[in-house]
Amino acid sequence: MTKTRTKSVGKRTGIGSAHGHAVLADLVALKAMTVPELREKWAAIFDTPAPNTSRQNLELRLGYRIQEFALGGIGRDTRRTLDALTAEVASGEPGQIMSDPRRPMPGTKLVREWNGVEHTVTVLPKGFEWQGRRYKSLSGAARAITGANWNGWKFFGFTPRPRIRK
Repeated sequence: MTKTRTKSVGKRTGIGSAHGHAVLADLVALKAMTVPELREKWAAIFDTPAPNTSRQNLELRLGYRIQEFALGGIGRDTRRTLDALTAEVASGEPGQIMSDPRRPMPGTKLVREWNGVEHTVTVLPKGFEWQGRRYKSLSGAARAITGANWNGWKFFGFTPRPRIRK
């Protein structure tokens, strides 16, 4: 006779089974709470009055915080990435995180024949230009050329990079 071993959910997530059940019970209890009870729970967990938001938002944020206490917060690398992304958004200049790696260098001319006519789109530092008009995206330029919604990268023949399997 062979013994079969199974792993509990708690072990797979890195917390003990009893502790995992307690977290799950806390999350389920949120659904049964009234809005005033959710606000009380908020004040107890965050040590600040609850914001004036919807019930769903309170449940989601409380649920995340309960899990964060039990399982730990986001990792150091994720925090760095989020901080860098925040800095890019605040500056208004796309940096390494927000910029599209497919995007050609400014000044590059993209040429495509459509309905027997050759169309040239110029890559600008911020956007694209076709026939003297500027477009925020390559898809916008492709739409202007064809009159239909197109993925601009596909329209101009950019192929996706092969995915690296880990």
